Amino acid sequence: MRVPLSWLREYVDLPATATGRDVQTRLIAAGLEVETVERLGAGLTGPLVVGQVLTIEELTEFKKPIRFCTVNVGDANGTGEAQEIICGARNFAEGDKVVVALPGAVLPGDFHIAERKTYGRMSRGMICSGDELGMGDDGSGGIIVLPPEIEIGTDATELLELYDEVLDIAVTPDRGYCLSMRGVAREAATAYGLPLRDPALLDVPAPNSYGYPVTVTDPTGCDRFTARTVVGLDPEARSPIWLRRRLQKAGMRPISLAVDITNYVMLELGQPLHAYDRTRVQGAIGVRRAEQGEKITTLDGVKRVLDAGDLVITDDRGPIGLAGVMGGADTEIADSVTDPETGEVRGTTEVVIEAAHFDAVSIARTARRHKLSSEASRRFERGVDPQAAAAAAQRTVDLLVLLAGGTAEAGVTEIVAPSAPRTVTMRADHPDRVAGVTYGRETVVRRLQEVGCDVYGQDDLTVTVPSWRPDLAHPNDLAEEVIRLEGYENLPSTLPQPPSGRGLTARQRLHRRVGRLLAGAGYVEAPNYPFVAEQVFDQLGLAADDPNREVVKLVNPLSDEEPAMRTTLLPGLLGALRRNDGRGSHDLALFETGLVFHPAAEAGEAVVLPVDRRPTDEEIARLNAPLPEQPRHVAVVLAGAREQAGWWGKGRPADWADAIEAARSVAREAGAELIVRQGQYGPWHPGRCAELAVVVDGTEQVVGYAGELHPRVVKALHLPARTCAMELNLDTVERASAGALRAPRISTFPVATQDVALVVGADVPAAEVETALREGAGELLESLRLFDVFTGEQIGEGRKSLAYALRFRAGDRTLTVEEASAARDTAVALAAERTGAVLRGA
Repeated sequence: MRVPLSWLREYVDLPATATGRDVQTRLIAAGLEVETVERLGAGLTGPLVVGQVLTIEELTEFKKPIRFCTVNVGDANGTGEAQEIICGARNFAEGDKVVVALPGAVLPGDFHIAERKTYGRMSRGMICSGDELGMGDDGSGGIIVLPPEIEIGTDATELLELYDEVLDIAVTPDRGYCLSMRGVAREAATAYGLPLRDPALLDVPAPNSYGYPVTVTDPTGCDRFTARTVVGLDPEARSPIWLRRRLQKAGMRPISLAVDITNYVMLELGQPLHAYDRTRVQGAIGVRRAEQGEKITTLDGVKRVLDAGDLVITDDRGPIGLAGVMGGADTEIADSVTDPETGEVRGTTEVVIEAAHFDAVSIARTARRHKLSSEASRRFERGVDPQAAAAAAQRTVDLLVLLAGGTAEAGVTEIVAPSAPRTVTMRADHPDRVAGVTYGRETVVRRLQEVGCDVYGQDDLTVTVPSWRPDLAHPNDLAEEVIRLEGYENLPSTLPQPPSGRGLTARQRLHRRVGRLLAGAGYVEAPNYPFVAEQVFDQLGLAADDPNREVVKLVNPLSDEEPAMRTTLLPGLLGALRRNDGRGSHDLALFETGLVFHPAAEAGEAVVLPVDRRPTDEEIARLNAPLPEQPRHVAVVLAGAREQAGWWGKGRPADWADAIEAARSVAREAGAELIVRQGQYGPWHPGRCAELAVVVDGTEQVVGYAGELHPRVVKALHLPARTCAMELNLDTVERASAGALRAPRISTFPVATQDVALVVGADVPAAEVETALREGAGELLESLRLFDVFTGEQIGEGRKSLAYALRFRAGDRTLTVEEASAARDTAVALAAERTGAVLRGA
């Protein structure tokens, strides 16, 4: 909400010396978020005057149209002679009144005006547009053309109110009343301890039976509807300068007199209004829920299909407006048009003014459903004063009569659903107990009355909440009002003394260690949003019955294109890899550790926990029961070169082995033994995919996959060729840990190395051979490493040779050659038994 200080002073007699910064400080202390104070006219100095265009000479010898004008500025130039000015704008004519910056003036942006020769003529000044004066968009798209009654030579800085300060307030959802000058003025009056001139205190005629007919069939959605009619409007009437400037300062663009007046009253009182062209409304106005599939074209020219939950305004033809959001094009106020033959100006001459109060939740859902946030919907969503509707309608009627020459019809329609004032019961010392400060009953009552409440009672207070504060519903809300008006800065600052902590949990420490490990291995962390589109599972090639397709859907997603919570980290990481590759970074290694989300086994609704005591363990368990399972995963993706080429060598590209090694490294960091074997799953290439498993409590569990992605997935997601990936369930890997890591015992005895080359079938995974060798070698085996894979004619078709280096060591003696050889032979024998391995050359 943009609040011009000059406008604010109409309702509160602020000190004459109070600047925008001073008011900002007071309002912030009262709890409003005043983000900035904008100084309008900063850097602007005169002379800036009103002039009348006398002649216009078109200069056609240049690439763009240029006009040489003479302008009468009266005695402002010291000579009384016409001022010669070059101008490129074309939205003005001879005889028009314009704003002229004379030589010596300085415009915003430190733009100095001086006499200079341009386009072959001397230009002694500048004819100004609104943008050049820092006024913002005035709807003209060019030079400011003033009303003809403005006197020549008038100081334009005062006429256009160019010097002002504007407070930009970020209005929180519970302070909807501050989306109006009336609401901010009330806060300023309270902050300064000054009386408020309430602009809503108007003489409003009583409703009668001969107003414009209105029918409300959904009183829950619309509990108040006021309709007033004004006829005889002058279609040539334009918004006066003061009205246009106030709208501009508040961040709105002037459109036409009738629309400008409704916008002005909305900004002033906080009540959204709508003006219908009465000649285009057929029959009575109605308020109802839309029928499923009904259509309406709104003022923005968009044809919308309505939902049964939408609240609409109707006439005999059907919907003519989305209630509380935007009006329909069928009943729009017509722009004034001059008949080229007769010269008659035609436009809207009769209007019906709507001032209604709609249900906040209904309006919010409609605005979100149609992606149509408007100034009206923003206010209704946060709560509008229902009692202000009649006053707002009257204020609109008064301005239309005053500025457009209209006549208010005597009929007044007002439909009101029965309702009782809202009351809250609170102990007088409740704010004291909340804040830890003794305010006393008198202070509590006085502050609540300043807010607008009626307060009765002694120890137990009965508080009648004002109609403009729908957010005051509980004793704590009232306590907050007392505390903020007394000043948050006056609350004592007491540091809590919590018990000493135990540091990070084992899960948190592992999470950090894994992050450091992967970063040290050359991976870059790339955190992503946890939201995905369900079609990404098709792109990843997941089976129709894959558990990862069962997602948790959000009721209120940030984007309708990504309404589900992720079940895998790969979509986000692969998206990051694709974006970086598209921007020229082709050698990539990214990782992420984060939560994935799986639906709970049994659906349920979360309970509402009490706030007056600590919840019981059972209540907390019921709260957590419906929550989705959220295991922590770790994933990496690779593309391009893993090792760069240079003087040291050729380098090499990233491949499936790098992805598997990342998984092994994570498992080692967690203290778990990772089982790696050939596998096949979803997005991975069936011949270059490893299934990763661990043993938890004696049971083997698959925890992830690693390898090269399938070409179809690479094509569907527009990834670089041969992209590789790995994903692990980090929580399950942690459970497979043997416990706290123990420092290895360093043996002082030498190592015995034995190399073996085993020939196996080409379809036998190396992991199976390695497992058999480890088991067969026994406790003397210190490490085992595959250092060569060979295929060729020497070993036969369909066969491969796997060469392993086995390191043996005993902790209490030096191994003999016989002992090392015996352990090697036992390992080879077990590998031969399980995999059919044969010693190469045997």
